[in-house]
Amino acid sequence: MSGGHETPTSAAAIAADREAFRVFLREHNLPATAQRLAIADVVLGTDRHLSADDVARELRAHGARAGTATVYRTLEVLVRSGLVVERDFAEGFKRYEASRGIPHHEHLLCTMCGRVTEFRDERLERMTTLLAEAHDFSRQRHRLVIYGLCGACRRGPSSSTSGMHHGS
Repeated sequence: MSGGHETPTSAAAIAADREAFRVFLREHNLPATAQRLAIADVVLGTDRHLSADDVARELRAHGARAGTATVYRTLEVLVRSGLVVERDFAEGFKRYEASRGIPHHEHLLCTMCGRVTEFRDERLERMTTLLAEAHDFSRQRHRLVIYGLCGACRRGPSSSTSGMHHGS
């Protein structure tokens, strides 16, 4: 898993999530405004870990606009719906990713460009259980973020992918 989930985001999965969001809004007496649906489309339609600023930028790039407060409120509703997961990498802002059946996974965060790479390792899962048991602790969940430099940033500005990272 280097940078995305194991299966690409299909149009059918995105459409199903969008409809689930409409149903959630209706069940909670919240209007399904064009802005809310556009914000949902941005977050549900990517495997990236987007900040609220990223969402606003994507909206503008597609000719839509939403105020900052609307973006934040809609992200909050998406998280409450269970369709989106909020991630805090201690960067001073939160990131959001679609939750559609994502297995538990860890993150590598480049401290230079902000790229987030996901990975999954069963050995790590087993190790966290063993460590907890060794300390007479019943593990419920864990979170691991490894901070460092991605390959492109380590190689520097001469790298052909520098400046065009996928996970920010």
